[in-house]
Amino acid sequence: MSIKPSSAQVSPLYRPTSALGAEDLAVIVNDNDALSLQIADYYRQKRKIPLDQIIHIRLPLHKAVLTRGEFEHIKRTVDEKTPQHVQAYALTWLQPFRVDCMSITTAFATGFDPAFCAEGCKPTRKSPYFASEMGRPYDKHGWRPTMVIAANDFAETRKLIDRGIAADFSRPTGSAYLLKTSDQARSSRALAFRNIAETFKPFWPVHYLEQDYIAGHDDVMFYFTGLIDVPHITRNRFLPGAIADHLTSAGGVMSGSRQMNVLEWLKAGATASYGAVVEPCNFPAKFPNPGLVMYHYLRGSSLIEAYWKSVEQPGQGLFVGEPLAKPFAYEVKPGIK
Repeated sequence: MSIKPSSAQVSPLYRPTSALGAEDLAVIVNDNDALSLQIADYYRQKRKIPLDQIIHIRLPLHKAVLTRGEFEHIKRTVDEKTPQHVQAYALTWLQPFRVDCMSITTAFATGFDPAFCAEGCKPTRKSPYFASEMGRPYDKHGWRPTMVIAANDFAETRKLIDRGIAADFSRPTGSAYLLKTSDQARSSRALAFRNIAETFKPFWPVHYLEQDYIAGHDDVMFYFTGLIDVPHITRNRFLPGAIADHLTSAGGVMSGSRQMNVLEWLKAGATASYGAVVEPCNFPAKFPNPGLVMYHYLRGSSLIEAYWKSVEQPGQGLFVGEPLAKPFAYEVKPGIK
């Protein structure tokens, strides 16, 4: 899908319709997982999440995939404990990352629905939040976009959280890199990259490149590509709040995958990434649309809003990162409306 917003809409000076904050987010913590407890406590303190928005559940340890029945029992508990005004969720563990055939982030966002699954190369249920100009997704659509805040250990997760907080209102000067690689199958969404680069040219540096990787760049705010394994990502500097992902079949699989995991982006310095948890086929609609990510993020939306609004069919994809990062938001001073 090509994006052709007007110049007023694309400009970073254009005020956003929303930017979710701590009062809008509930944090879900697995009481059986010491790391999950540690992450949730650190995040609550750093982001000042209200105590009644910390939701405790119990999940089995070291289990990659929940059954539908296991999940629906947990989801009922979460729904009962969630304050009505909450618009989004943050999870504080890496496993489980799937519910049957769905990603756990979409399962918590919407509830389990087989329409988000597909046997073979088929489209899945579409998101009403895709390309939406609306804020407050739960109030409007009954969905609570969900993102995992986690890494392999607490030290890495703390760095991730700190990067997200450091990004707030920073209005960084950086670049976007959209790569059409030699992997033709995994470059399916790259068909729109040249048009996106031209559209954003007056307002944000977007580099459309026909090559397999970038290295030695110190201004990476966005990096979208398609490969099984993206080389040399640590040879770039990612700015606080940066978003990066690669189109492949198993980027969101948190155990036993032979493909590059989305955590590699976070370890390299990105603040969020996205990857498939089951074979999605290379449908661009099942992966983030870079034009929409940048359109909403540069206007000031929080990371979770911008990323979720960019995926038309999110049922098989996992969102990982610091959800409340908002580098391009406008800070409201006391006494100023």
